Amino acid sequence: MLVATPIGNLGDISPRALAALKEADAVLCEDSRVTGGLLARQGIAATMIPLHEHNEAAQAPRLVERMIAGERFALVSDAGTPLVSDPGFRLVRAAIAAGVTISAVPGPNAAVTALALSGLPPHPFLFLGFLPAKAGPRTAEIARLRGIERAGLSATLVFYEAPHRLGEALAAMAEGFGADRPAAVARELTKRFEEVRRGSLGDLAAHYATAEARGEICVVVGPAPEEAAAGPEDLEAALRAALATGMSLRDAAASVAEATGLKRREVYARAIAIAGEGG
Repeated sequence: MLVATPIGNLGDISPRALAALKEADAVLCEDSRVTGGLLARQGIAATMIPLHEHNEAAQAPRLVERMIAGERFALVSDAGTPLVSDPGFRLVRAAIAAGVTISAVPGPNAAVTALALSGLPPHPFLFLGFLPAKAGPRTAEIARLRGIERAGLSATLVFYEAPHRLGEALAAMAEGFGADRPAAVARELTKRFEEVRRGSLGDLAAHYATAEARGEICVVVGPAPEEAAAGPEDLEAALRAALATGMSLRDAAASVAEATGLKRREVYARAIAIAGEGG
């Protein structure tokens, strides 16, 4: 059973979630300290088994064997809906492959809550989790997303971000997506100091360049405006971003060609020219 837990306000836990946690033979959790606190506040005594990115691959086969033998598990993340940028996918896939029935107790989710509060078009939307932490890969990923948008994607984008990286991430988004692009930063959702700041990416980047951001953060970016196909300057920017990550000329050209819809031969020729100019 996949069980959603509160993202801040403990009043958001549902009766079904409480029942599932009480009835489980064990609760699979990211951090037993976090989940243990939640269980204690609800008066639930349960066996907890750590399940996180470092042990999930090894744990999954053993847990599936126990499921087949009849044991019932409740899978939770530290906050929100399991598997949404959290561990559990490998286990769920293994259980499905073994014929184990999987069910879920729906509930809080930070990405969807931020989207609803952003004031930006709610559908379609694309949840992208965390951008790369380092500047080069982050710039390349934003360039890749812009290429996909130029190829026809029109959707609101939803990201998670760490507080200490918010300023630089917004600056990279303003540079890559456009400073005028509408966006919102949502933090501490459902908590006492909940805040949703709306504005252009440029304005938000300027604000968080100096303002301290605390708590769990979602960044919501509105859909790209309709525009003409990628021009020479856009192609060069995407190629430089890809090459900055350490990709070979061939791999960079293939990646940018796929993202922009341009012919690979044309993109590769431009990549060679850039390399000949000294990058």
